[in-house]
Amino acid sequence: MRMFNRPGRRSLSRRTFLRGAGVVMGLPLLESMTTARGAEAAASPRRMVAIETNMGILPQFFFPENAGRDYAISPYLERLKAHRDAITVFSGVSHPGVTGGHAADKCFLTGTPHPERGGFRNGVSLDQFAAEIVGNETRYPSLTLAMTNENRTLSYTRSGAPIPAESSPRKQFERMFMQGKPDEVEASVEALRQGRSMLDFVGEQSKRLNGELPRADQHRLDQYFTSVRELEKRLHSAQEWERRPKPHVDARPPQDITDPREFAARTRLMFDVIKLALETDSSRIVSLFIDTTVIHNITHHGGRPEVIAELRSKEESQFDVLNGFLDSLTESKEQGESLLDRTMVLYGTCMGSANSHSNVNLPVLLAGGGFRHGQHLAFDNDRNYPLTNLYVSMLQRLGIEVDQFSTGAGTMRGLEMRG
Repeated sequence: MRMFNRPGRRSLSRRTFLRGAGVVMGLPLLESMTTARGAEAAASPRRMVAIETNMGILPQFFFPENAGRDYAISPYLERLKAHRDAITVFSGVSHPGVTGGHAADKCFLTGTPHPERGGFRNGVSLDQFAAEIVGNETRYPSLTLAMTNENRTLSYTRSGAPIPAESSPRKQFERMFMQGKPDEVEASVEALRQGRSMLDFVGEQSKRLNGELPRADQHRLDQYFTSVRELEKRLHSAQEWERRPKPHVDARPPQDITDPREFAARTRLMFDVIKLALETDSSRIVSLFIDTTVIHNITHHGGRPEVIAELRSKEESQFDVLNGFLDSLTESKEQGESLLDRTMVLYGTCMGSANSHSNVNLPVLLAGGGFRHGQHLAFDNDRNYPLTNLYVSMLQRLGIEVDQFSTGAGTMRGLEMRG
């Protein structure tokens, strides 16, 4: 493989890969990958990650009490306080006409009204609309992911057909970074199971490349390789736990509740994979469906304090994992900016109250992506503002010239882009 335009020149193709024994590793965006002529076009790729958790979020612990930039931080947002200036919190928003309680989870990224009605046909989802236009700029036009044991997804084609989601972080990792003859791929997979690193397969090439790069790119490459090794260790550790027998206990297991540590670990692994996908520019459009059906029974808390306390602890663990994801995007630098500066992270739910199956006043936040954040945009709780207007703003931030999407007929009022 030829990695440089000509000997002695520190200018790399944006499609430079490291290869070895069935492994293909795309590189993060380096300064050496831009030329004077192409620097402007290559310097600022915009990205989007859209995340839905489907069992609601306790509103009293999510929404701030006052609007504006001086809002008093709420208990859940306290878990994200390190990123306060990079987050806009929304209240009084919903999808016009989207009703049906749990049926609304399929409409979080589409905004298509009345999913509970017979003959319902969904519309195109936000991620797929974007992927149709900008997806050809990366190896994978979009990544459709889900933390679920069922066939659930957030992503829908223009004809309203659901796009199957990948629920295994390991398989998604292998899909992104392994390529070759079947026997080569299998050997690489087995090596990973035994604790070897993908970097072992591309070791000589990575050393040679690193020696030719300027100091800033050497640091960026080392940062990326460290992320790869850390994720491999987590994947290997998770697999080892699967092999171990679980202890026997006489007590009956609690119903519909999983160990929050295990759930957080699974979600964290998927966030790690997403970060690598963004770092390597493998894809710029990602959707993630987080299925929390296992805690469905306690979302119907009926106002009982002890049940609310249990549900709160589960939801706090979700915000802790989200905070870790935002941390990782902040720490990853790309030409003087953080990966979070270039990545819009939408996080929300299809129900304002799972206890009453309400589909209004949805808890939603947007992080990163180059907006003027650090605020709580509070709209009318009785006559909600269209959440789909936010989607128009997000599409425009990706450089897509639209003025409407689904039921959204304009951009999100009060949300401004940075330069």
